[in-house]
Amino acid sequence: MSGWITQQGPQNEIVLTSRVRLARNIANTPFPAYLSMDDANKLISQVETAARKNDKVSYQLYTMDKMSYLDKQVLLEKHLISPDLVKSSKGAALISENELISIMINEEDHIRIQAILPGFQMHNAWAMANDVDDTLEETLDYTYDEKLGYLTCCPTNVGTGMRASAMVHLPALNMIGNISKILQTVTQIGLTIRGIYGEGTEFLGNLFQISNQITLGLSEEEIVENINAVTTQIVEKEKEARNILLNNNRVQLEDRVWRAWGILKNARVISSQEAMKLLSDVRLGMDLNIIDNLSVSLLNEIMIETQPASIQKYAGEELSPDARDIIRAEIIRKKL
Repeated sequence: MSGWITQQGPQNEIVLTSRVRLARNIANTPFPAYLSMDDANKLISQVETAARKNDKVSYQLYTMDKMSYLDKQVLLEKHLISPDLVKSSKGAALISENELISIMINEEDHIRIQAILPGFQMHNAWAMANDVDDTLEETLDYTYDEKLGYLTCCPTNVGTGMRASAMVHLPALNMIGNISKILQTVTQIGLTIRGIYGEGTEFLGNLFQISNQITLGLSEEEIVENINAVTTQIVEKEKEARNILLNNNRVQLEDRVWRAWGILKNARVISSQEAMKLLSDVRLGMDLNIIDNLSVSLLNEIMIETQPASIQKYAGEELSPDARDIIRAEIIRKKL
């Protein structure tokens, strides 16, 4: 199980993860979309050899064209690879033993380095990603321009090639009706809000990813500081909203939490969307000490293990949506 799922981090009651991703390309080499399969495989080998020079990190190589669609989806559900890599027949991923580092190869760019940590640890995530980047750069010749910075397939990543993001749980802001205002403010200051699995995905379980949009004209440290500052303000707003709910609507809040707990503990059929909504209520109840004897890691495990591909991996076979809903309920009952 991924380290970000099983471990706890600072302010884990609101910030689930801190993640930094760096996009890099190899000089004098066509972008992945234009690589032949042979050249794509050679590039995978080059990146693997470079990464393994750091003997402090143990990697496992996952080659997309040799994996089942289900296994690729499981990695996606654990936030270890991207939707674009799942679709790539030329792609691969080097994933560290603790699953806190992943190096995606031949996605949109030749290399996407990702570090993901539990809780609010943006600086540590940046340091971890930067360390991997330095190791690769000792061997690989990156495409870099003195004026523009790192050159990438998509112009929106040119510059630092960095995307820094915090995944935050904001149920109270949603309950008191302030979430739209917060999200609108975030987008007005050059940041963006994405769903649980990144760009173009749904907002599920009151989980939102806050990330930078601008990669050119700012240093990596400035990007991390911006995300840090905005996330800190949002965390404070969520805490204020939680206090409002406790002080003004405690009975109604407790009722909502215990109803969610009762359904999760007893349901025989439950959809993915309903499970995420109810897990959000229970997570809030745990954070506010309404429910005892629960841990962040347990709720994280349930959240990931009840996603569609993970359920089918658990069952050992492909399942219809109706069958998945039955097994999802069974997993949740056992875990709780």
